[in-house]
Amino acid sequence: MTESMLATDSLVAVDVSEITTRAVLFDIVGGRYRFLAAGSAQTTLGAPYYDIGEGVHLAFNNLQQISGRSLLDVDGRLKMPGAPDGSGVDNLVVNFSAGPPLRVVVIGLLEDISVESACRLAKTTYTRVVRTFNLNDRMKVEDRIDAIMKVRPDLIIVAGGTDGGASHSVMQMIESVGLACRLFQPGQTPEVLFAGNQMLIPDVKAYLDNLSNLHISPNVRPTIETEQISPSQLQMSQIYRALRIRQIAGVHELDTWASGRLFSTGSTFGRMIQFLSGIYDSKKGVLGIDISESATTLAASSAGELTLGVYPELGLGSGVTGFLEACPLADIKRWMQVESNDDYIRDYIYNRSCYPGTIPINNEDLEIEQALVRQAIRIAVNRNLAYLSATSGRISTELLPYFEPIVAAGSFLTRSPTLGQCLLMLLDGLQPNGITTLVLDQNHLTALLGAAASVHPLLSVQVLESNTFLNLGTVISPIATVRMGTPILRIKMKDESHNNQTMEVKQGELEVINLPLGQTAQLHLQPYNRADVGMGGPGRGGTVKVVGGALGVVIDARGRPLNLPADFAQRRDLQKKWLWSLGG
Repeated sequence: MTESMLATDSLVAVDVSEITTRAVLFDIVGGRYRFLAAGSAQTTLGAPYYDIGEGVHLAFNNLQQISGRSLLDVDGRLKMPGAPDGSGVDNLVVNFSAGPPLRVVVIGLLEDISVESACRLAKTTYTRVVRTFNLNDRMKVEDRIDAIMKVRPDLIIVAGGTDGGASHSVMQMIESVGLACRLFQPGQTPEVLFAGNQMLIPDVKAYLDNLSNLHISPNVRPTIETEQISPSQLQMSQIYRALRIRQIAGVHELDTWASGRLFSTGSTFGRMIQFLSGIYDSKKGVLGIDISESATTLAASSAGELTLGVYPELGLGSGVTGFLEACPLADIKRWMQVESNDDYIRDYIYNRSCYPGTIPINNEDLEIEQALVRQAIRIAVNRNLAYLSATSGRISTELLPYFEPIVAAGSFLTRSPTLGQCLLMLLDGLQPNGITTLVLDQNHLTALLGAAASVHPLLSVQVLESNTFLNLGTVISPIATVRMGTPILRIKMKDESHNNQTMEVKQGELEVINLPLGQTAQLHLQPYNRADVGMGGPGRGGTVKVVGGALGVVIDARGRPLNLPADFAQRRDLQKKWLWSLGG
């Protein structure tokens, strides 16, 4: 890209989430793109405005005050393109995650094949699968139509039939969808996405084109053995955009400002993780986790393949009650250092659902919030372990594959009272193994950079190379099947000043080696008792170069999967000890 192409291209990225609307300014400083400023305001999706446009204008006003730039004209319209005096902006992109999840009906032939793949496709954006149908449910056509009408979906996904395979059964399903669409009132007809046997596309179009807003995507299951979700994600993103424009006031104007570059936040977060996997060690891949009010999003990319899961039921905003369905309260309580009764935890969850902007007012509330963060990460990881293991080539489906780095985002992490609490939440939830680096997106830019890459890929690269992301630390997680207290690893460190330090690590310990942020060191790892440190197999060690993070180098030898004592007092003492090791 030539210098002239970069001369004046400024960009504002807008993020509209459930609670906050942000406007973030990027521009060229010293010949390179930089993150300059961010303005924010409360999202105005609900009363009294019921229009997200008001929150967007307030965020822009805040950005103008902070940056000193004039971005809006006297009528409140965005000045585009930028002027020579520095006013206005050249490009705008939008991330969107506000509003209730889209209601989705999934129809396929086989429950554990096409229906399962279609459900995975649905979970690549902010959706809730409210009903599934398959060939074996033995429902009559009229009963299937009644069921569709009852749940009133925003989107119907139809899958089934390998390419060139089943046709008659798929078309029977299509007929049910068409008959249901005839019964909806004008303006309420659901979008329909066909992601099945590609040989049937002409027949599907002929039947549904005049009855619904029909979208066609590649087959999510072209063969029985092959699942391909990624090619259909673009269609899902376009459907999400179209529905939000139709459903939420103010989105159309914002989309017009952005020239159609309005994306779901989850999709751009995944796009950025996929982009990073092309930069870093392709043998390990890159993992990203984002904890927000709208959803918990997990994205992993290895060898160019993206695994993406967006879970609104695991968001910590109005949908937080989804935790009560996703797991028993005991799974949440196990992460807490305060003994709290079930009714108090349940009341806290319902109160947060009614008032998503709630912040903890005491230590018990903070413990519940951080326990929810840990559990959200754990559930998201468990739901994707089989797919992550398949794409990484690892045999085990119980351990997280190797990743380098792991990127963590979300206000529930960045607002932790200490970095030690933030890192411990990530270690407890993710339970990484081998050697990796944990990076904190302290300015909430990952998804915005994914959106910006649609306009200026170089912008994303250059902002990443700046200091906007915080290296929390290199984490070494040895895996061993020995009793607690048994030595499993000997570490020798030589830093830049040629100072030597030796440490012996025992099973069950969480230790920290002090290595200042940004400084490098050579670590020689010598495993004991066939411990696996991710250097080629059990018992194999070697030398690795590491970079110090905000918390140095962390050795997490607590075991995988992490087993917590059943007794509350023992569990509390252990958790306090672990937090103390990370600086409290």
